[in-house]
Amino acid sequence: MKLSNRTTRIIVSVLSIPVLLAISIVGKYAFLLLMVSISLIAFGEFAKILSHKNIFVNKVIGVLSVIFIFIYVYFKWSELLTLVLLIPVLLLISELFRNKASAINNLGGSFLGIFFIGMFSSSAIFIREFYSDNVLLYNQGGYLIAAIFVSIWMCDSAAYFLGTAFGKHKLFLRVSPKKSWEGAIAGFVFSVVSMAAAKIIILDFFSWQDAIVIGLLIGIFGQIGDLVESLLKRDSGVKDSSSLIPGHGGILDRFDSFIFVSPIIFLYLHFFVKY
Repeated sequence: MKLSNRTTRIIVSVLSIPVLLAISIVGKYAFLLLMVSISLIAFGEFAKILSHKNIFVNKVIGVLSVIFIFIYVYFKWSELLTLVLLIPVLLLISELFRNKASAINNLGGSFLGIFFIGMFSSSAIFIREFYSDNVLLYNQGGYLIAAIFVSIWMCDSAAYFLGTAFGKHKLFLRVSPKKSWEGAIAGFVFSVVSMAAAKIIILDFFSWQDAIVIGLLIGIFGQIGDLVESLLKRDSGVKDSSSLIPGHGGILDRFDSFIFVSPIIFLYLHFFVKY
């Protein structure tokens, strides 16, 4: 018996969500490996999307750059900053010898992939390790990451189901014809409510202001991240970034909101949250 797409989505979610949350709370190398894996797969999917526009991302330098960025962020090895600064040099020199379609497009796609996927994703490490200076507080970073994941999932689910049921006014017709303002508002509300619930259940160390602000950031920028990925896919004429996750598409499809909102949440933590 063939399962419906919605049933498949639910089964995959039920099986994967506990694993993601557990790894987030455990942190350390487990979370680092998770985020590196997500980023590398997402980078590969990003490169594949752009290939439909005859843009050929430099996968070798791109993958190495993403790995170096994560190592630099996690271990705080200042020596690796030199390698990060060499990325533009390596990309420019290598493009001399590639001879694949437009060099300008290839370089632009490579830079975008490295910074959008690599730099944005690595911000999740900053969030998870935000309390790492105090061993007694280390798990708090895991609870925060878990709360962010749940808030994003609730936002996505509310936007999808309530938008499907009640959506009348198109949100961004050129980019994503099925999304509606009603769905976006529902997602926004649920993201804030989810973070408020997380404040009560697992984020008792957070102030109400911080919980609400992060909920607002997820409700706004998480959905913008989804629209940004939709823009790339629509411009390239593809429906999903890949078919890796049954019923959900690709890794980039599933984590686009998390990737996009992570640096914004980290900046908020860095400048406004004290512990």
